Formats: sequence, C-alpha cells, structure tokens
Amino acid sequence: MRYLPLEPADRAAMLAKIGARDVDALFADVPEEARLDGPVHGLPDHATELAVERDLGAMARKNVSAADVPFFLGCGAYRHHIPASVDHLIQRGEFLTSYTPYQPEIAQGTLQALFEFQTQVARLYGCDVANASMYDGSTACWEAIVMARRITRRSKAIISAGVHPHYVAVCQTMARFTKDALDVALPELTDGAPGDDMARLLAGIDGETSAVVVQYPNVLGHIDDLSELAERCHAKKALLIAVVTEPVALGAIRSPGEMGADIVVGEGQSLGVGLNFGGPYVGLFACREKHVRQMPGRLAGETVDAAGQRGFVLTLSTREQHIRREKATSNICTNSGLCALAFSVHMTLLGEKGLRNLAALNHARAVQAAERLAQIDGIDLVNGSFFNEFVLRLPQDARQVARALADRMILAGVSLGRLYPDGEGLDRGLVVAVTETNSDEDIAAFAAALEEVLA
Repeated sequence: MRYLPLEPADRAAMLAKIGARDVDALFADVPEEARLDGPVHGLPDHATELAVERDLGAMARKNVSAADVPFFLGCGAYRHHIPASVDHLIQRGEFLTSYTPYQPEIAQGTLQALFEFQTQVARLYGCDVANASMYDGSTACWEAIVMARRITRRSKAIISAGVHPHYVAVCQTMARFTKDALDVALPELTDGAPGDDMARLLAGIDGETSAVVVQYPNVLGHIDDLSELAERCHAKKALLIAVVTEPVALGAIRSPGEMGADIVVGEGQSLGVGLNFGGPYVGLFACREKHVRQMPGRLAGETVDAAGQRGFVLTLSTREQHIRREKATSNICTNSGLCALAFSVHMTLLGEKGLRNLAALNHARAVQAAERLAQIDGIDLVNGSFFNEFVLRLPQDARQVARALADRMILAGVSLGRLYPDGEGLDRGLVVAVTETNSDEDIAAFAAALEEVLA
C-alpha cells in the first residue's frame, strides 16, 4: 500500500514557495526525450514473484559477464582480480551496516578504517592529506575545480584534451550553475607524443586561471611529465589538478604529487571495487596540507582520549551535513564508505611491494598485447609509451569493429568515436585496456578475431 503523507494542498504550497508552477517544472533540466510519459514500456502493471524472477532472470542472461569472455574494456573502469577476502571482510556486520560515525566513542572501528584509507590515498597520490571520501572520480574532479576557485578566487579552469570526456561533461554540467569558465579541447590521434595539448595548456595559463586539469595517464593512455606544467601554474598562482582513473598505474609511475600537483583526484574502483555495471564507485581526493581547510568532504583524524590512549575522530568536516549549508565547502552529503573500505582492504592485502608487482604485471601484459595487435595489417599503435592502456588506429570505424568483435564474444575496447562522436579523425581510434586478468589465450583470441574482422 502506498503511503503519501502530503495532501495536494501541501504540494501546491511547496511549489508556490520555490516558484515552480507544477511538479513537472522540477525536471526542466532533464531533456524531454529522456522523460517517461507513462509506465516503463514492456513491464506489466503487476505480476507474481515467481513470474518476476523468471522475467528478470531472462533479461540478466542477455548480459555478457566480464569474467566469461576476453575482456579489454577500460577507459576509466577496469577489471582487476579482487581477492575473496575483500568481500568477506567488508560484509562483516560492523562494517556493512555502519553509518556516518557521528559518535566517535562507539565508531572507533569505522573511524580507524577511514583514517587508514586516507593514509593510503595520500601516499599513493604523493600528497600530504586525503579525505574520506567522494562519490566517484568525475564528481571529485569537479569538486577540485571548485576548491581551486575558493583558493585562488578565480573562475577559469583549463582542462586538458586528455581528460576523460565523461569527467569533462560532469564539470560542464556543474559549471552551468557556478558560472565557472572551462577551457576544453578534443584530443588528436597524431603521433605517440601529445605535445600539442601540453603546449596549449602551458600557453593558456594567465592571471585569470584558477587551475589546469590533466589526466595521468590520460584517456588515450599517454603519460606526461607534469613537472614543467606545475611550475608554470605556480608561477601564475594557479593550481595544478591531476586526475587518476587507474590507481594501479601509480605502482609503476611517479605520483602526481611528486611532480608538483596541488590537488590529485580520481577513481578508486580498480582496487577492491568491481565493475558493477558502472557503480557504485569511490572517488579519491588528496591535496597539499596548506589547502586542507578548503578540501570538500570530511577527514578522520587521530587523537588521544581522556586516558591518553590512541583514538579517532572526525575533523574538518566541511560538508553541509555537518555544518551550516552556507559555510560548507561542498554539498556532498555522504561518502562511499563501504567502497572506500574495500579499496583500503585490497590495498592492505597488496602492500607496497604487491602493488608494484601488480603494476609491473599489468604493464607487461599490455606491452605483450600491443606488440601482437600492432603486427596486424592496417593497424597503428598510437602510443609511444603507456601503462596498461593504449590506442590502436584502425583502418575503419572502430565502433563497427568493436561491435563485430562483440558479436564474436570478444569485448575488445572502447571506440573513441563513441566517446567523441563529433571528434574529427577520432572515429578510427580504439582504446584497449589490458590487466593481470587477461591471459595469453585472451590476447591470442583478440588478435585472431581482429584479423578476421579486418580481412
């Protein structure tokens, strides 16, 4: 039985208060073609539990699991092996059912886990301090831009062409409401060195720039040295924001913080969190200590109790759930606590040596696949260097090739034409991700199927 606590008069009064003519006006920002004008098509009004299970099971069987076929998709979400112990530990009742630790005296376990998570993220990113935590990488990216505006009192951010277009789209959506100016560009499949974009970034920094945003490695797999860019930003009193979508890469390459990045954000899904059809994921956020009071979200801090024993508390909680809304640095109202715990457990199981070994294995597998695929007639390897993700330039539209390979049960990569439908010359680019989960047989099957499709 539905419970509707509000009378029509109550709803009318609420709408009048906010100046909306009707409920539909609340959805004005949703494109009309995306709105439902009735019940979801194809679903009955009611059905028995047995019938629902049967129908949903039939729908689910149409999906292709990442574990059942050669899988080379990446571009911001990666398939890695997650030890069974991660799932076992996060499903313990004291973690699975815990909520925001408002009362530290009864939430020491949760607070300590968050403290350890922050420590791991800060060390991984090469920064002084990290929060606990953000929704995902794309919203963390936007929060970093807003944080840079608060620090610099400027409102123009230059975004590298190598930043994932979905991250850019999130930032553009939010900038509509804050009036921040975002300078964006499309990537080019020219050669192995994305020098044109770096030159654009260096030349574009001026006295109005709040921050420069780069992805590391970028959406095409390129790995840039950020040191010169950081120096140029600081010379103009702007900040450098680095976005990391594949944290495993930092087991093999220098951290952005080491190269001078002021704020480092990204996606933590690769460690401890499965693909999960795109979520929930966990956003990572770290910065220099001098900027900590402008960092969004919350921090778990270490202290001592009345008896002098080690304890943990929430500190610098500047999210609006903790303080008055007008004083909050962000309207983020919760965090991905369970996903953050999964990340932390996986990182703990790996340790520093394990993470470096995992990164080395990823890179070796990617090199093996790139060398084999580049031998196919008509295919060019765009990258001069990469971690576990690279771009192939195909002799035809990559979307058609990816579909043909999917029909052969090979999930071969992400077509750049799909990410950049209006990008000139990008339609033949295919982004291929290779991790420790890809076997010799997977790579051989990919190469054989690709040769067949291109023949």
